Amino acid sequence: MSIDQFISYLETEKRYSVLTLQAYRRDLEQFRSYLMSQYDLDDLALATTPMVKSFVVELKKDGIANRSINRKVSALRSFYKYCLREDAIKTTPMTTVKALKQPKQTVKFVTENDINKVHFSDDDSFQAKRDELIFELLYQTGMRQAELRGLRDADIDKFGLKVKIHGKRNKERIVPLQKSLAEMIGHYQILRDAQFPEKADRLLLNDKGEAMTANFVYNKVHQMLEGATTLKQKSPHVLRHTFATHLLDEGASLVAIQKLLGHKDLATTQVYAHYTIEQLKHIHKQAHPKG
Repeated sequence: MSIDQFISYLETEKRYSVLTLQAYRRDLEQFRSYLMSQYDLDDLALATTPMVKSFVVELKKDGIANRSINRKVSALRSFYKYCLREDAIKTTPMTTVKALKQPKQTVKFVTENDINKVHFSDDDSFQAKRDELIFELLYQTGMRQAELRGLRDADIDKFGLKVKIHGKRNKERIVPLQKSLAEMIGHYQILRDAQFPEKADRLLLNDKGEAMTANFVYNKVHQMLEGATTLKQKSPHVLRHTFATHLLDEGASLVAIQKLLGHKDLATTQVYAHYTIEQLKHIHKQAHPKG
């Protein structure tokens, strides 16, 4: 069973994103390289449980984080599950391979005070309004950077004040838009169409009128957050965390936030509640006479 066959299955049947497919391929190729170097074995279907466990041990020795190791183990688990389905193997070598313990995830977010420090250019140009719109869409809707890059004009309902977001595995969700944000989008579209009569079929474009890359979005967000927060991580995903945390702090329910973020399981959303509770404990300790 080849890696190419498995990746093709994930692409056509599971409809995984390009970035996810690249990650799966990278992890599987790494395991195949390990099998070749340690066992002179080129066929993943012939790998045994001890081989997989020794691979995990080797990764640990190399200082790879448990979270990254678990992602690789998950890729292998999916691969061998597919092999079983296709009758390429009789048993999976992953049965007794367990995930490593991971430290509790700490959500990084920008405070409301720091968000208000973000400076946007007063220039009424396509580039300036696009950069501002990148930031505001990420912060006001909580969408992922890949979802932002995939937005098309048809996904924006400026009159109904909502946006259709195409999430992971092509799952769609509807998120409300503030009237001011809808007006900002409309003004940006006028500037964009004047500069690029013939353009890529995307709402947001780079300086050449083409679809934006992940690095392009990251760099723009990083630049805008640079002078506003001391947070080390200044990425589009931080704005997603910020969106959720600010909603929760203002009284939004976890279920509502789950729907807005497009999380499949509520447990994924609960990390924000955990962090807020920790914040409350800290405030109580600092402020209460008996703290």
